[in-house]
Amino acid sequence: MGCTVRINVGKGYDVHIGAGLLDRAGQLISDAVGKTRAAIITDSNVAPLYAQRLEKSLNAAGIETFTYIFPAGEENKRLTTLSNILEVLAENGFSRTDTVVALGGGVAGDMAGFAAAVYLRGVRYVQVPTTLLAAVDSSVGGKTAVDLQAGKNLAGAFKQPEVVICDTDTLKTLPDHEIANGMAETIKYGVLFSEELFAQLEKGRPDDLTDIIRQCVALKGYIVEIDETEKNERRLLNLGHTIGHAVEKCSNFGISHGHAVAAGMAIIARAGEKMGITQKGTADRIEKILLANDLPISADYADSDLAAAAMSDKKRAGGNITLVLPEKIGSCILKTEPLNMLEEYVREGR
Repeated sequence: MGCTVRINVGKGYDVHIGAGLLDRAGQLISDAVGKTRAAIITDSNVAPLYAQRLEKSLNAAGIETFTYIFPAGEENKRLTTLSNILEVLAENGFSRTDTVVALGGGVAGDMAGFAAAVYLRGVRYVQVPTTLLAAVDSSVGGKTAVDLQAGKNLAGAFKQPEVVICDTDTLKTLPDHEIANGMAETIKYGVLFSEELFAQLEKGRPDDLTDIIRQCVALKGYIVEIDETEKNERRLLNLGHTIGHAVEKCSNFGISHGHAVAAGMAIIARAGEKMGITQKGTADRIEKILLANDLPISADYADSDLAAAAMSDKKRAGGNITLVLPEKIGSCILKTEPLNMLEEYVREGR
């Protein structure tokens, strides 16, 4: 059974979750934005699987389309790719009444969303996530960004989609590694907000992920509604990300986002326990559930290298950085520390 979660940010939008939605996407998008032209932005991995189906669905709903395919991979989440997308939109006479459609995982969502935010100072866009990570996290909430040489997601914009369409059938084509990536963000929501969700995941991953995705989207939606532009509570969603982004950078993005976040969560939980912030036994539960989902619980980089890489994190403010620390499963806090404490957290989290 499918479901719909309403995100009440700005004028609000629906997140549709369920099997077979890709073939209904044209009508769902038409209902949200009308019968305008659509630019499908996707990558070289996803395009052969789903681009034609999405085009067909959009065309059947009376929406004219063209598709731009960029090379897959985090290494292509760059300003050069953004520039290419913007040029293609301009070459095709894209107007403010047209709609950008992001088809794929987090990178496609970021690139298409950022392009929609800046082209003609803003055009509408739609998210059609095809990975678990994008479904539970990056397709909802309106954060878009590209990476710079200095670090991950350092240039970006807030841009809410008009509608999100998550066809859970697309998850069936994901390799195990990509499912694990998404499970890291899913586990994050349990650690942050829901002992019930975490306990459910401890029993094992269900074959049908619809309800798990629904719970994560609803939790994220609640936080985004409170703090759309990440001034306060939304920063909690960065659990595991400060150290995780450092792991990605130290690996030259050879370690994928979800795997890096998993390591970051485990490290910060162990550090929190040693510092008396985190309830005893919390780190052990986090480690066990990560390992059960084929995710790492450590990172093989020097403490000083991880700390240095984390210095460029966008959560830094002057000489301080705000970290997210678990108090216990289902409850986390924001803790602002001097930058020179970063290495101590990494060291204590070993």
